[in-house]
Amino acid sequence: MQERSSVAELVTSLRSELNRYSPGGKLPSSRALVERFRVSPVTVSRAIAQLAAEGLVVTRPGSGAFRAHPRAALPAPGDTSWQEVSLSGDGGAEVVPRTVDASGVLVTLAAPPSGVIEFNGGYLHASLQPERALSAALARAGRRPGAWGRPPTDGLPELRSWFAREIGPAVSGADVLITAGGQSALATALRALAPPGAPVLVESPTYPGMLAAARATGLRPVPVPMDADGVRPELLADAFRATGARVFVTQPLFHNPTGATLAPARRPEILAIARAAGAFVVEDDFARRLAHDDAGPLPEPLAADDPDGVVVHVCSLTKVTSPSLRVGALAARGPVLERLRAIQVVDSFFVPRPLQEAALELVGSPSWGRHLAAVATELRHRRTTMAAALADELPELALPRLPAGGGSLWLRLPGGGGTAADEPAVVSAALRVSVAIAPGRPYFCAEPPGGHVRLSFAGVSGAAEIAEGVRRLRTAFDGVPGS
Repeated sequence: MQERSSVAELVTSLRSELNRYSPGGKLPSSRALVERFRVSPVTVSRAIAQLAAEGLVVTRPGSGAFRAHPRAALPAPGDTSWQEVSLSGDGGAEVVPRTVDASGVLVTLAAPPSGVIEFNGGYLHASLQPERALSAALARAGRRPGAWGRPPTDGLPELRSWFAREIGPAVSGADVLITAGGQSALATALRALAPPGAPVLVESPTYPGMLAAARATGLRPVPVPMDADGVRPELLADAFRATGARVFVTQPLFHNPTGATLAPARRPEILAIARAAGAFVVEDDFARRLAHDDAGPLPEPLAADDPDGVVVHVCSLTKVTSPSLRVGALAARGPVLERLRAIQVVDSFFVPRPLQEAALELVGSPSWGRHLAAVATELRHRRTTMAAALADELPELALPRLPAGGGSLWLRLPGGGGTAADEPAVVSAALRVSVAIAPGRPYFCAEPPGGHVRLSFAGVSGAAEIAEGVRRLRTAFDGVPGS
């Protein structure tokens, strides 16, 4: 049994037995709990620590663990209705509504109830995460001299140089800022590049987390349609002329959610259009390390050949490692780098040094290459398994593209359920059969052209769970009128 499962089970058992002890009563010793529940001393220690964090037990070094005294009742809730007036505005006309819809982000972050198959996950399943390598890297990092001291605000020079080498020869370590993951980097870039109320051009559809960050910054996302080869250059040029925008956000490699990769002929065209408009291109290169083993040679980042500093590059280690290794990078050239640096310092000061040191240890270890190869093979296998299962069980769902990278499939609902209004019914029906899926609506910043769903194959345990999840989805769709 995995350690985390053992801890959870022991916590549940001990929590149910606490009523046997009076407040202040001593719990059995750690040795007694090890023998009784046949678990390791580490499991007992972690379980007691969790109960202490919940305020149910108190630990006293050298004495043991004791049942905590009941906490005083919470005070009656006050009147918070005044906040509606305060949050609604400052008396002036709002250019952009101040409310932020984070539902598209939360659907990939919230842990589903027990027994629910997680087809809406945004991260690798625990079985795909390099947990041993991460633990070893963190342990080695913790022993480095000064590991718990204050790091340089821009990030450790060695880590900045590593990211620069990964991006391309046109980028040096001096052009890189270390960030707390890709989401933080995107938010920083958007704040730095456009004032509140300004338009920002985005692919349609696109990543909901970026849309939420843009709206939280007070920007107005403007959609630019895509086709099988990525964003359409002629429509991008039209959008720049019509809006006067100075920022375009793109995912040119294994686009989320469609899986598309920007065609080679379009890459210089996109940069030329942005340069002519005096605009920046924010390149979200989130999926480069999630390429499948049949993807073939990958195109270089747009930032790799950008002498004029048009591209602000965003990348991260989080997606291919663990949700909690929130280490990413922003790369830019020219005066914009100073603005990015200033915003990052004001927002977060710096990324914790132990995380940066652990990231360095991880990417410099022999296990790093083996991990990337294993993920590439397993993602391809899971992608193929899910696509085949959908073709057998749900042929009415259109799969426009079989991606060569990333961890999900983007599916169009059939004609009877082809409007966005049908998506909630499909998502609810799936949840009733214990499958969590992501609706397509949050991926569009304007009216969607039809109904879609996004199914993740990266966040589940393997092929067997994929097959069972698709089988349950067949039952769910059979219960949706018009599907």
